[in-house]
Amino acid sequence: MPSHEAMEQAAAWFSLLQSGTATDTDRARWQDWLARTEDNPAAWAFIDRVSQCFQPLQTDTSPRLAADALQVANRRLARRRIVLGVAVMAGAGGMLSWAVWQRPGTIDTLMAWGADYRTATGERREVRLADGTQVWLGSASAFNQEYDARLRRLHLYTGEILIKTAADNQHDTGGRPFVVDTAHGRMRALGTRFNVRLDDAGRTQLAVYEGAVQVTSAAGIPGTTVTAGQQARFTAERLETPAPADPAREAWSRGILLAQDIPLGEVIAELSRYRHGHIAVAPDVAQLPVLGSYPLNDVDGALAMLQQALPIQIRRPLPWWTSIEARDR
Repeated sequence: MPSHEAMEQAAAWFSLLQSGTATDTDRARWQDWLARTEDNPAAWAFIDRVSQCFQPLQTDTSPRLAADALQVANRRLARRRIVLGVAVMAGAGGMLSWAVWQRPGTIDTLMAWGADYRTATGERREVRLADGTQVWLGSASAFNQEYDARLRRLHLYTGEILIKTAADNQHDTGGRPFVVDTAHGRMRALGTRFNVRLDDAGRTQLAVYEGAVQVTSAAGIPGTTVTAGQQARFTAERLETPAPADPAREAWSRGILLAQDIPLGEVIAELSRYRHGHIAVAPDVAQLPVLGSYPLNDVDGALAMLQQALPIQIRRPLPWWTSIEARDR
């Protein structure tokens, strides 16, 4: 990945060259910049690829049309990633192709497009299932529901869900078990309210707020029970030791990003899940500690709050590119 500095310079050059005011001298300087380091061509290629997805924004002047264009662009980016993955798998041979296909999350990314319940980027949704169970979906989340005579089962493919289970009173057997599956394993609810999240590190994160949840990994590692007030992360091969539950994993369902002394980079990564476009954070401010509550329904407002509370400045060289850097002294 190109450096933050190279990416910011590429965004500035792109803005100038698309403005209609660039001179021949500017274009010559841009060519010199491209040839200066190995990072610069890679940064320019990244900017150019993203810009193609957001092309409608360059001509739309209406805020409503621009918002619609952002949604279309986001879907294009997602489709492009999926198509690329399928092409890689189709082009690979023998065991390599099978190994790629079997990686946790690969099939889930594809399955999310046809899931029973899903949300777009920036959208939150609450649904009530047939047995009365309530499920809140976070941004860009998707799950399938499968109820039969023996089991009540959800499969989370992307994003995160907060679940408040209901008693199963429709069967004489004392109720069917309620489970949530991910690529990493199974969680069995024991009368509870809990959150399940697929994080960027390729793990399942479980946070329990009421009752308890029994965890069994996909590899068959002996499970453990996570009780109210605890959370645990796990992969198919490894279950981490439970730790105190993060209140933020429940607050998002109310439209709140709750930051309790966490790095700015992590806060921005969370806000980015609820906003179209790219948000870049300079390394020298990424570790600034953040405290407070920020609105997930108004990411621009949250960024403005952060700018007031921290020694940072926010620039938007392009409609779909936001940069966060140290404030000029």
